[in-house]
Amino acid sequence: MAVAPSQSSTPFFLVLLLPLLLPQLPGPAQHTAAAQRCPQVCICDSSRRHAVCRQQNLTEVPDTIPELTQQLDLQGNKLKVISPAAFGALPYLTHLDLSHCRVELVAEGAFRGLGRLLLLNLASNRLRVLPQEALDGLGSLQRLELTGNLLEELRPGTFGALGALATLNLAHNALVYLPAMAFQGLLGARWLQLSHNALSVLAPEALAGLPALRRLSLHHNELQALPGPALSQAPGLVRLELGHNPLTYVGEEDALVLPGLRELLLDHGGLQALGPRAFARCPRLRTLDLRGNQLDMLPPLQGPGQLRRLRLQGNPLWCGCRARPLLEWLARAHVQADGTCGGPRRLRGEALDALRPSALRCLGNGAEEEEEEVATRPRAPTRTPQEDERAARPCPRSCTCSSESRHSSCEGRSLRAVPSGFPNATQLLDLRGNRFPSVPRAAFPGLGHLVSLYLQHCHITELEKGALAGLDRLVYLYLADNQLSGLSAAALEGAPHLGYLYLERNRFARVPGAALGALPSLFSLHLQDNALARLEPGDLAGARALRWLYLSGNRITQVSPGALSPAPELEKLYLDRNELRDVPTGALAGLPALAELQLSGNRLSTLRAGAFRPVARSLQRLFLNGSGLEQVSPGAFEGLGPGLLSLHLQENRLQALPALPALTRLEDIDLSGNPFCCDCQLLPLHRWLSGLNLWVGATCAAPPSARGQSVAAAMTAFEDCPGPRRAHTEGRRRGAHKAGHG
Repeated sequence: MAVAPSQSSTPFFLVLLLPLLLPQLPGPAQHTAAAQRCPQVCICDSSRRHAVCRQQNLTEVPDTIPELTQQLDLQGNKLKVISPAAFGALPYLTHLDLSHCRVELVAEGAFRGLGRLLLLNLASNRLRVLPQEALDGLGSLQRLELTGNLLEELRPGTFGALGALATLNLAHNALVYLPAMAFQGLLGARWLQLSHNALSVLAPEALAGLPALRRLSLHHNELQALPGPALSQAPGLVRLELGHNPLTYVGEEDALVLPGLRELLLDHGGLQALGPRAFARCPRLRTLDLRGNQLDMLPPLQGPGQLRRLRLQGNPLWCGCRARPLLEWLARAHVQADGTCGGPRRLRGEALDALRPSALRCLGNGAEEEEEEVATRPRAPTRTPQEDERAARPCPRSCTCSSESRHSSCEGRSLRAVPSGFPNATQLLDLRGNRFPSVPRAAFPGLGHLVSLYLQHCHITELEKGALAGLDRLVYLYLADNQLSGLSAAALEGAPHLGYLYLERNRFARVPGAALGALPSLFSLHLQDNALARLEPGDLAGARALRWLYLSGNRITQVSPGALSPAPELEKLYLDRNELRDVPTGALAGLPALAELQLSGNRLSTLRAGAFRPVARSLQRLFLNGSGLEQVSPGAFEGLGPGLLSLHLQENRLQALPALPALTRLEDIDLSGNPFCCDCQLLPLHRWLSGLNLWVGATCAAPPSARGQSVAAAMTAFEDCPGPRRAHTEGRRRGAHKAGHG
């Protein structure tokens, strides 16, 4: 799966006023001498004290970077190891970017001497562990980016020297457990990002020692139960993000003691029930997000007296007689609630906030409706005597089962068949790394509470009819790295709430569209690195609820018009690393919610006018890097306007690019790695880029006199071009010359 971009949209090089942090700088003579030391592969701006050495295949930090440099960008090199005191000759650094550098090891003391550093970016590297003293010497650091690495554990004391740190980003790693005192020393931390990991357990004191923490992001993890004791160690929390976790129930026993909490996100999980006092000790809670769960009923909530917004969209709410107390409480407490009724029939599709309690019939006049309610409302799974017997067994032989975490595991035990006899309360079952060619009918008896099922690397070629029977609460199914070439609807029946289906690295030649009809709640489908060649109408016929579709790394040459229209709620579409020769404009019609489109690594060559017009109103992030682009039509991005926030065109073959003044809200644009020809034809782009307050990475490859200069700041390349710009450029050139010799 392609790694998503960093969760923060803040540019790396922030414009900061640092008069209290910077020492008295050396005089003009030393300043000029320092400017002359710029490495040949870098671009040094002595007036701004910036040095940029992006994507130069560097294997070590250059030793001739000017000593006065404050902002150093080494993004996209091949450093692998950051050695001790690697930046010891750069004591004035305030910003250091080491992202996408294939770093595997940060040695102890690597950053010693950088006592003024404010921002360190180590995102998108290959770090598996951070040594105890790797971050020593960074006493002024305010932000640390570690997103997109391979970190599997955090050692207490790792962050002990970062007392000034305000933001720590550990998203998109491989963390499964947080030990006690994992963040000891972060006395000033206000935002901790832990999303997109595999966290299933937090030690009760994992978050101890974070008195200033205001925001905690734990969405997209594997939490089966609300870690109340751990979360209550951060009493200053104002915003808590727990969406996209397989939580099934939150009650008083999971109580959060967070007196300052204002926003709580529990969206898109597996919630089936909520206790009335689940948030009784969060008195200042104002927004509760429960979208996309499996709640059919909700009791009046006791305790959060300041609650003003309750988000319930995407839940199968039953607006029968038993919902009357909820409506009466919403009116009494002045809580705005969204969501629509899933039943009974006469109210199906009605907005919850449009109903009055008197509209909900109870026994007497509404006897028929009450009978329908009893007959059709989803019921909790019941157990047979045989299932009771199985639940009493401790665990299948050669497996481990934990009653506390409700996890059972037989990972890597060379099993030849799917075992049975797991505790009935099991919510996570891990069978990875075994060897059974098929998953038989009713393979998981008695596991009606199962939420996550791991079946990766099991040599599976087939799921038999009824393989998932009885898994009414299953939300996550992992079937990656097997030998599947097809799936039938009969094989997937029995898991109506399945939301995430992982089929990466199998042998699919077509999207199993017919099978998806058995999964009415499917939210995210992962088919990366299979053998798909085309996407045709009907391939997604059963995926009406689909929001995320990952098709990276296949052999797709064509996406036919109508192929995607059965999924009108699609928000993310990943088609990178395929063999497309044109943007599938026709196929994008009918996707009014598409916000992210990945087309990197294709063979596009040309972007035609109106290429993204069908999704112009919704698109926010567009990736076209490494796609062999040689030409971009002036109307290629027509209609995108202020909605587009991120545009990636790096590593193409562009010698020219039209200006894009309509993109007024860009937060991130990357044009690096293109052979721009800085002649008068490029003048409109130069003018546009020079007005952006963003790092864009565009450099001139021609003519020889301008090679290596920034397209935005080129001083000589455009001075002979006709028009009023010439005088302005000449003025800028003289000013820069004067500043460089200041």
